[in-house]
Amino acid sequence: MKYEAKNYDHLLGTAGFSDNALKLHFTLYQGYVINTNKLLDTFSMLGKEGKTGTPEFAELKRRFGWEFNGMRLHEYYFGAMKKGGSEVDMNSKLVAKMKEDFGSFDAWLAEFKATALSRGIGWSILYYDQLERRLLNPWVNEQDQGHLSGAAPILNIDVFEHAFMLDYGTKRADYFEAFMKAVDWEVVQKRFENATK
Repeated sequence: MKYEAKNYDHLLGTAGFSDNALKLHFTLYQGYVINTNKLLDTFSMLGKEGKTGTPEFAELKRRFGWEFNGMRLHEYYFGAMKKGGSEVDMNSKLVAKMKEDFGSFDAWLAEFKATALSRGIGWSILYYDQLERRLLNPWVNEQDQGHLSGAAPILNIDVFEHAFMLDYGTKRADYFEAFMKAVDWEVVQKRFENATK
């Protein structure tokens, strides 16, 4: 079964994001889906040819996490956005957990933002550690390194340059604010509820 790229055209016209930047970002995401499928086909072919012990197979296996995570992280990213965003339910289970783990919603947001504004390329991700039942805001460098094993992504922001440079140049903080205004908190809350079942 092949992975299929999801259509995020409904995000065109989102305040703070030019259609040109979004379309280029969608194309980049679609490339991750294409390359994930190509790698899966190649693994199958190399297996049938008895070439799983080759350097080619090993290197492509190392590459797979980059392509797959590029696909999936973009799906989490775009999937938590909508035109106009939505209000945070300050009485939600997610916000209650943020208060428990960070002291307040604002304290969580300040750390999430500080992580997103860290120098370098990557992702700022709000994870729920399902074993210890706590929220964490790690930096994921590249996208195949730094993930927290056993933790569920709840909200993530893409801070590779392609996500903001066209619209904001080097003003990453302005991009962060635009993203937070576009967050669909109902989706984020649902992710948290699914992770805590």
